[in-house]
Amino acid sequence: MSKSISKKKVVVTTSRKATPTVSRSKSSSNEQPVRKGSLIFGKKNYLFMLAGIVLIAVGLVLMSGGAMPSPSVWDESIIYSWRRTLLGPLVIIIGLVAEIFGIFNNARVEDASPSS
Repeated sequence: MSKSISKKKVVVTTSRKATPTVSRSKSSSNEQPVRKGSLIFGKKNYLFMLAGIVLIAVGLVLMSGGAMPSPSVWDESIIYSWRRTLLGPLVIIIGLVAEIFGIFNNARVEDASPSS
């Protein structure tokens, strides 16, 4: 019986591994990292949210009321006035749009001062 001896081939390379050409970092270079103790939103965001809250409150005040001057008289023009049925809800919707814009607007990057 003959024994077969197998030799393993060893390959030696002298070149280095190729580095990827595209950066694999997940953060964008435009955004500043959020530091501990910093606010989530920027100044513009808070101004839009404050304006939205004020508009919603004004819309609710516009829709409130409805007291009749005399309890024995029914006046449809007081209950169903354009101020209560059109203007008040429209002002509330504008306030809600201002709130949504204030939340989703990315003003934090614009307000951040560049570090020197």
